[in-house]
Amino acid sequence: MRVFLTGATGFIGSAIVRELIDAGHQVLGLARSDAGARSLTAAGAQVHRGSLEDLESLRSGAAAADGVIHTAFIHDFNNYGPAAEADRRAIETLGAELAGSKRPLVVTSGTLLLQRRGPLVIEEDQAKSDFPRKSEDALAMVAKGVHSIVLRLPPSVHGDGDHGFVPALINIARQKGASAYIGDGLNHWPAVHRLDAAHLYRLALEKGSAGACYHAIADEGVPIRDIAEVIGRQLSLPVVAKSPEEAAGHFGWMAHFLAIDSPASSVQTPKQLGWKPTHASLIADLDGGSYFEVVKEGSAA
Repeated sequence: MRVFLTGATGFIGSAIVRELIDAGHQVLGLARSDAGARSLTAAGAQVHRGSLEDLESLRSGAAAADGVIHTAFIHDFNNYGPAAEADRRAIETLGAELAGSKRPLVVTSGTLLLQRRGPLVIEEDQAKSDFPRKSEDALAMVAKGVHSIVLRLPPSVHGDGDHGFVPALINIARQKGASAYIGDGLNHWPAVHRLDAAHLYRLALEKGSAGACYHAIADEGVPIRDIAEVIGRQLSLPVVAKSPEEAAGHFGWMAHFLAIDSPASSVQTPKQLGWKPTHASLIADLDGGSYFEVVKEGSAA
């Protein structure tokens, strides 16, 4: 299968490139820059120049492929509304090109977008209507003849090269001289290793049902306090609790996300696709120490 992949040079996308190529697929990767194009060529992928805002580049990429995986997103939390709107337009464009062809469109969403009805967020739960990101609108495209599939990621997708929430927490701890959590720190984040997530993207592309939601969840819920304790131990810093009133001053934009309790399940996904996570858990990954080597190198630059 020839697969058009947006976000192909990113943290998760680059793992998907390797996963697809190793399974015998051809990858047409979206690249905004010369550096991105070079990295895709080195990985064995074909290059498609364009960007998330260049809708014609997305349309032509989808037109040249047997299936599409969409992982690109503008991660600007200070301008989240415009970023979410760019994502919505991109998905709409990709879906319009694939409509009626039975070619799969795998779209990225997140478990934090969902309304939790029980103890765990599950595949059947739906997105919050007031959440700005509308990636789950891809499911409505099934009625228009699009073989759309939603793959939901947890707030922590970890592994070498991570530049998401956990590295942000490590940087804050170094800057503030303490590793902190909010309240009792017993709220939970689900997590998955990026290589396990990449494997699920391939399975969803190859075997996913139109209109299905799949969860890339390995750790159902890691207490935030456990994450803070590993960070404190690795950096030899005190571990402290912050009140909800103190949280914004300590964590900045991270405070809202760090206070969320959102344990999630992937019970249905392995049954439907045969997916089984095999890589390190979040805490084991952090305890390995590589996260802290990367942060130290970056802070000295």
